[in-house]
Amino acid sequence: MTDTRPLPEPPGYGYDPSPRPGTQRAALVIHTIADVAAAFLGLWIALYLLEANHANVFVGFVEGVADTLAWWSQDIFTMDTENLRVLLNYGLPAVIYLVVGHGIAMRLRRF
Repeated sequence: MTDTRPLPEPPGYGYDPSPRPGTQRAALVIHTIADVAAAFLGLWIALYLLEANHANVFVGFVEGVADTLAWWSQDIFTMDTENLRVLLNYGLPAVIYLVVGHGIAMRLRRF
């Protein structure tokens, strides 16, 4: 009888499925930044819809961060209803940050 088992590959040949630590860390950083950006945008939407006091320092800070993150999407949607306008103009970038950030992180984790 002959042994039909394949021979083991020598070290260094073929694909190495073990992830690289630097790539994993970069993926985690990108994932976290996308989550934080979306969280600020979502928090601003919630504060606006709940009619939070705009004179409050925390509300002003969240609004400033949300305006900075959503500068490119301001007035994409011009609705008669102000609540719907804020929801769409700040919700769209939140979803895009999540999709793009998580997509890039997932792609990095595969390397």
